[in-house]
Amino acid sequence: MTPLERYIAEEIATDHVDGLLSRREALRRLALIGVGTAAATALIAACADDKKPAADAPVTATGGATPTTESGPPPGSENTVPTQPITWAGPQGELQGAWAPAQSPKGAVLVIHENKGLNDWVRSVAGRFAGIGYSSIAIDLLSAKGGTATFTDPAQATAELSKIPPEVFVANLKSGVAELQRRAPGAKVAAVGFCMGGGLVWQLLASGEPQLAAAVPFYGPLPDGADFNGSKDVAVLGFYGAKDARVTGTKDAAQQALDKAGLVNELVVEPNADHAFFNDTGERYDPVAAADAWKRVQDWFTKYIG
Repeated sequence: MTPLERYIAEEIATDHVDGLLSRREALRRLALIGVGTAAATALIAACADDKKPAADAPVTATGGATPTTESGPPPGSENTVPTQPITWAGPQGELQGAWAPAQSPKGAVLVIHENKGLNDWVRSVAGRFAGIGYSSIAIDLLSAKGGTATFTDPAQATAELSKIPPEVFVANLKSGVAELQRRAPGAKVAAVGFCMGGGLVWQLLASGEPQLAAAVPFYGPLPDGADFNGSKDVAVLGFYGAKDARVTGTKDAAQQALDKAGLVNELVVEPNADHAFFNDTGERYDPVAAADAWKRVQDWFTKYIG
């Protein structure tokens, strides 16, 4: 299995352990990415075991919001700009995305989706950034397969994403950055990614010369042996959930790689939050952590984007 396939397989198994997927559905989704029943059963057992020490020795939260029971609309949704579908010439064919133009752009943002592809939630995030002054493109990394909309089964979309090599993702993301620069000339560009997309932000930084002023990976898996020395002058703001031991366990390695490269950075662990805490359409949504992260991102962009 590739690192991405392994990550997605572990995510499916963890969703089952947390009660978000039935065993039958978890096995079906694992089969779609090539994991047989025996291997899937072993993986689920391993993920269940991983959960046990996390309860006894949780990751220490650093710099996040104080947990409360407050709720409300998703942060930034009051000013959401409607997106419009766009296409542009990518390195290996036409790329698709959702474009949200800010009225008076202060900068630009490339939004990188989770392992579910470009869906309405991701479009809404691009629209929220446009609403606070950052023109945004939410890229569809399934463009070569006809786009996310061609998949009636979200699990199949995830399986297709798991098969795409990292270098193809990176080439397409860099094309997305170039398209933003074309549509918002003179604007500094940031990349924001969630889950798998957060991992791809790290991949983009590791690729060297990403043409970014800022990068914001949300609970993204760190590439093995990450080296960010080729990404100069990128200010990195990373988010983790204290309950998300699987990904948050890589935080220290990310910190070391960022410091070694001399990149301005801040890594925040949101207390009491789990993986995917920013996604208001998911079961792990944490409104307090999401609101805190949204404010921190705005402050970061004001400082490093404009």
